[in-house]
Amino acid sequence: MTKQTFLHDKHVALGARMVDFAGWHMPVQYTSIIEEHKTVREAVGIFDVSHMGEVFVSGKDSLKFLNKIVPQDISKLQYEKAVYCQLPNKNGGLIDDLIIYKLGLEDYLIICNASRVDEDVNWMSLNAKGLDVKIDNQSHNYSLLAIQGPKAAEFLATLGLNVNQNSFSIKPAIVAGIKLYASRTGYTGEDGFELMVENDYVEELFDKIMDAGKAFGIKPIGLGARDTLRLEAALHLYGNDLDENTTPIEAGLSWSVPKDKDADYNGKDVIMNQVKNGVEKKLVALQMLDKNIARHGYDVYYNGEKIGVVTSGAVSPTLGVNIALAYVKNLENICIDSVVQVMIREKLHDAKIVKKPFVTKRNIVKI
Repeated sequence: MTKQTFLHDKHVALGARMVDFAGWHMPVQYTSIIEEHKTVREAVGIFDVSHMGEVFVSGKDSLKFLNKIVPQDISKLQYEKAVYCQLPNKNGGLIDDLIIYKLGLEDYLIICNASRVDEDVNWMSLNAKGLDVKIDNQSHNYSLLAIQGPKAAEFLATLGLNVNQNSFSIKPAIVAGIKLYASRTGYTGEDGFELMVENDYVEELFDKIMDAGKAFGIKPIGLGARDTLRLEAALHLYGNDLDENTTPIEAGLSWSVPKDKDADYNGKDVIMNQVKNGVEKKLVALQMLDKNIARHGYDVYYNGEKIGVVTSGAVSPTLGVNIALAYVKNLENICIDSVVQVMIREKLHDAKIVKKPFVTKRNIVKI
């Protein structure tokens, strides 16, 4: 059975077009993807991302456990801070990508992708053997709202949120009279907050945000615009740009893999070998040189030879061009400004390799 968030009926009442996504019945758009996309880039939008997973980790071995399952050095994670990381298998391939928050001395929160919660919890449980650690999947008890855009902080301040916190931090908070966790994180490339609230209060919170947000031009945003926003920011989508056959180094995430971490973790030998010796494939950003769209699964060619495959592709509402991410062979002459071809409907169409991200990210805030 397809799952529903606690806001499902509100999405339907708002006229959303609903689709099945990762086992959930979710809003893909309310008006148009372009309009919703521009709302987030220019003002503020609200996303229901309650399909994401929330897993709490605690116990005296919680730090040892986390350092065993992710490449990031969690011993350096400070109280009420967050870190982006991956969950690799024994071969360095990615079971998921995560955000880990430190809530206390031995208490952590892990946010998982919706489609991977069961796989993640199973893998964590296998790796907890012999350790004093509790893995508590609370995904069914919490909802998650993302408030994103250049006006997000100004707006949430009017609802009582103390927005005096840096990016990638989390704090207990009260918004519109409702207790929750507020993290300054998101998936759009814009500034914003993600509000984790108990299910019983999410409908009230949503209504209050929508009502108070009218003065700021707030609109509900569907999965369609969420995808174009994250793609413009060159943020990875699990199942497209990341999978169990791709390492963080191949995915261009070497910045998130410490080179000096002493603790061993799953796939460390493979990942560190790639850091030292390079990779056979790499993730590149493409801008189509005509009006065709390079979509997931389309083949990429160079000098008549197939060299890779598109993982994500769409129209960029901000740039007015068609953009994509693709894995290609790590050839010396495949670099920024190189022209490759994408096979679309049995014809080759030119695309230029460009720098990531496609648009400047504005999500880093330091108070």
